Amino acid sequence: MLSMISSLQPSKVIAQNAMCAESLKDPARKNTIKIGSRKSQHIVCNSVLLLLLLLLLLFLFLQLALIQTKHVIEKLKELNAEKTYEIVKMSTLGDQILDKPLPKIGEKSLFTKELEIALEHQDVDFVVHSLKDLPTALPDGMCIGAILKREDPRDALVLHAQYKGKSLKTLPKGSIIGTSSLRRTAQLKRSYPHLKVENIRGNLNTRLNKLDKGDSYAAIILAAAGMTRMGWDNRVSE
Repeated sequence: MLSMISSLQPSKVIAQNAMCAESLKDPARKNTIKIGSRKSQHIVCNSVLLLLLLLLLLFLFLQLALIQTKHVIEKLKELNAEKTYEIVKMSTLGDQILDKPLPKIGEKSLFTKELEIALEHQDVDFVVHSLKDLPTALPDGMCIGAILKREDPRDALVLHAQYKGKSLKTLPKGSIIGTSSLRRTAQLKRSYPHLKVENIRGNLNTRLNKLDKGDSYAAIILAAAGMTRMGWDNRVSE
């Protein structure tokens, strides 16, 4: 599920069913809203979007992030087709450190901190994240401005070609399943104790390449929504 995080100036904007970002104090920027995005569907926060002619969308330059960013832009254009959008490239610590499991990195807001800093400095006016990447408590002065319609919330099994036609139940004992999620790891170990679970990091493309070109993983677990957005539903086995 995708969410939009905005800075707060309560007197400027009335939101519908959500708290919204407000226009910036700097008069020179009154016709510009800058947006930042990581990873998201029905826009409910529209008042702020009607204020400006140029919206600058900040996002992490990954293929999936680009697809999701364009999806957000499409939804915004449904509200006002006259507005224009510029996509700005950015990455976060979570995208840069790929040799450690996420829980062992020891940092908070791995996929949001850099974007939050850009928002705090008013380099952007709001950012787009996957809701799962957000911290439990947002930084002071920031709020969830809108949430898009939810995509498929399920996990997906993607198999190495060698195991085509198999399922988690029928994979051979000791088969290695790749995931970086503690939740998925716990579920796999509980439900399929005959399998081994090992860490795998990287964006969607990187993980699929590790699966397809290597011989370590029998399968990997990915978000079904991401596979759908990339147009790779045919790779999903379960």
